[in-house]
Parts: sequence; C-alpha cells; structure tokens
Amino acid sequence: FSRRKINIESLNTSESEVRGIYRFTIVINTTLDMVITVTKQIEKQIGILKAFYHTVDEIVYQEIALYKVPTEAFANSDEVETLIRRHNARILTIEPEYIVVEKTGHKEETRQLFRELEPYGIKQFARSGRIALTKQIKEISAYLKDIDSHHKATAGDIVTY
Repeated sequence: FSRRKINIESLNTSESEVRGIYRFTIVINTTLDMVITVTKQIEKQIGILKAFYHTVDEIVYQEIALYKVPTEAFANSDEVETLIRRHNARILTIEPEYIVVEKTGHKEETRQLFRELEPYGIKQFARSGRIALTKQIKEISAYLKDIDSHHKATAGDIVTY
C-alpha cells in the first residue's frame, strides 16, 4: 500500500460465517481504478481465496469506540451522563478512578462524542476498524461452494508430466 502511496484508513480481521475462513476489511480512500488494481494484487497473494471491493453504498458498517473518562466528571453533574445517553453510548465499567464508555456507530459519530467528552478529560481512547457486511445476496459460503463444485467437476482434467 505504501509503495502505491495509499493510506489505509482502517484494517479489521474477523472470523467469517465459514469455519476456518477469515474476513479482512481494508478501508482506503482512492480512485476506483486504484481500488481495482489493489484488489487484484491482494487476490494474487497466497492464501487469499477471493478479494472483493465495495463502495459505502453497497455495505452496512459500524465501528466501536471506547473512552476512558475520569469518574469525577460524572460525580460533579449529570451533564456527562446526559451526553452519553444523547449519543446512544453506554457505560461498560465504573471504577473509582475512571469510567469506560462504549459507542458504536460510524467514524463521524465516534469523533463527535470524543469532541464532546474532551472537556471532561479523556484518559484513553481506542476505536476499532470498520466491520462491514455486504448488502448483496450472495455470501462467501455460496462463493466457496461454487469453487468446490468447479474443482470437483474439473478434477479429471488435471494433467501431470
């Protein structure tokens, strides 16, 4: 990616619906031609079954963000609690020194909550990479079945020298 001067905005790996198959979600912001080129390069790598690219309109996606805020920010007023509710965030843990808040949403939403919590003192912050599912009907399991059927149908075509 760096050789092509492409910045990876987000990278996430997770299990897929097929046992033993993992999904890599790579978010980049570049031209369609470059996305197609990168997708083809990824697909050439050993161990990659298939690489797909999708636009934002073709997927459903979320990110998760965690904020560690001093407990004293909650003790002095109801403002922070109201702020958390307004953003549909939730409190994960309450400790004597800090409270951990979780917000699920798009990057802009997690950034906005960060900006609004900043005056209260954010001790730590972490945001996941994007997790996404396609809106299309055909799933990876159907794609794998197609590959398997093709291999079984052409197994007799293998020629060894």
